[in-house]
Order: sequence, then C-alpha cells, then structure tokens
Amino acid sequence: MGGLPALERVDHVALTVPDLDEAVAFYRDVIGGTELYRLGPFDAAEIPRMPDGTDWTAAHVNVPGARIRIAMMRVAENVMLELLRYEKPLDARREPPRNCDAGGHHIAFKVQDLAAAVSYLTSKGVRVMAGPIALSDGPAAGLKAQYFLDPFGNQLELVEYGSLPYMR
Repeated sequence: MGGLPALERVDHVALTVPDLDEAVAFYRDVIGGTELYRLGPFDAAEIPRMPDGTDWTAAHVNVPGARIRIAMMRVAENVMLELLRYEKPLDARREPPRNCDAGGHHIAFKVQDLAAAVSYLTSKGVRVMAGPIALSDGPAAGLKAQYFLDPFGNQLELVEYGSLPYMR
C-alpha cells in the first residue's frame, strides 16, 4: 500500500487567531486545554534570509514579511492545538473562512453527552449554532452533532456517537 512513508498520526491542528492571549484563555478555560509552551516572535525582518535571498517566513510558512507568535495547547489526550497570531502582515484577514470557502475547516471534539456539553458551552456564553443534528438512519445512525464558534468565529463541533460500534 502506498502513502506517505513513516506516517504515524496527525501531530496537531493549527488555527490562526487575532488575539493569542484570548485564544489561549478560551481553549484553556472553556474547552479545558493546557498551554504547553509559547514561541516567538518570529519576525522575517529580524531573521537572516535563506541562501537564495528569500525571507524566512516566506520560505517556511508561505507568508512573506510575517511576524508570528505561537502557543501550543493540549486540548485532549489525542489533540494538540497550535494557535498562531500573525502580527504582520498588517493586511491579513482577521475573520476565518466560512465552511463553504476553500480552506474552510472545523475541529470536532468527541463527547459522551452532547446535551451536557451544549449546556456547559451555553452557560459560558459561547455561541452555539442550531441543533443538534441527529442522524436516524444510514451508516452513521445514532450520531448527534452540534456546531459552535470560538470567540473569533472559528467553527468547532461536538460529536456524540452513541452506540456506533466503529467509533468507540
């Protein structure tokens, strides 16, 4: 079977946020994550250029002239979340893509009790979308899901699998 040689697992998911401290507080205090470390700033203007003359951030993250700060969070036993704050370029978009946009995304968290999790988020003032979505037939019958947003509008999801045997 082909594929990426030596692939083990997904290491982390990354979100770009407009306020690193606020993002860390949300993912720590509301979601329950643990901040592991912070890095940066990494500023293209202060880092030596690559041998071909390209600035460091253009070569490494495909954003010329960037200044980046990073916080790594452990959000669950198997989820590492890297939060990125681009201080430059100043013309960067501050709103996340919509789910229908190219690059649109969401992170789904598995929960044992969707109703309890939604009630908790609501009590914390989190914007919870309409729902839950409940599938009653087909290969995912029994699945329940609920979308919600972080303080910056990033799409997040709660999923309860019920008795689906392949999702335990």
